[in-house]
Amino acid sequence: MKKITIAIDGFSSTGKSTLAKQLAKELGYAYVDTGAMYRAVTYFAMKNGFVGENHLNKEGLINELLAIKLEFRFNPDLGFAEMYLNGENVEQPIRTIEVSRNVSQIAEISEVRAKLVEQQQAMGKNKAIVMDGRDIGTVVFPDAELKLFMNASAETRAQRRFDELVEKGQNVTYQEVLENVQQRDYIDTHREDSPLVKADDAIEVDNSAMNKKEQFELVMKLIEEKI
Repeated sequence: MKKITIAIDGFSSTGKSTLAKQLAKELGYAYVDTGAMYRAVTYFAMKNGFVGENHLNKEGLINELLAIKLEFRFNPDLGFAEMYLNGENVEQPIRTIEVSRNVSQIAEISEVRAKLVEQQQAMGKNKAIVMDGRDIGTVVFPDAELKLFMNASAETRAQRRFDELVEKGQNVTYQEVLENVQQRDYIDTHREDSPLVKADDAIEVDNSAMNKKEQFELVMKLIEEKI
């Protein structure tokens, strides 16, 4: 069976990672959550004082990029790979609302994007990979056989994200999450380097009114047409 590259882009909290994990498991493909990579760099920047509520030391972070080692390690108990930063499992701390507040401005930094895109391209050189993020179909894998662009209303995405955070025990409000979603949308679509845009040959999937099963079945039909 033909092996392909599946690039999934779209706005925050559209369920890109959930869909990508489902597809990778079904197809026996590798899965790469590029959002986790940017979150890990953001977590590093926060821990080292390069970014905070009212400041960003861009040059300081750029000077430390060589000290950042990212890797995915498969967890057989969970059934997916977790994000490690310099040998530390950071899968949980990178998912907080605090990291979400800062990740878009870290992802704006060209030197950060260059470092991570290089790693992502190396991961996908043999195809048979599902990768999700903001610039996978436009920058990382412009020749991907299947490109998806995920979308949903900001309110729907905020509700999903809010429910997820509450379930994890985090103390947040819906309004706080909605404002974060809207802020990230603006930064992601207005940054100079690799802004979030739908690739010309990407298929848009608006899942505002879809459940996970319906979305999965729709995308699997698209994949079957390619392979």
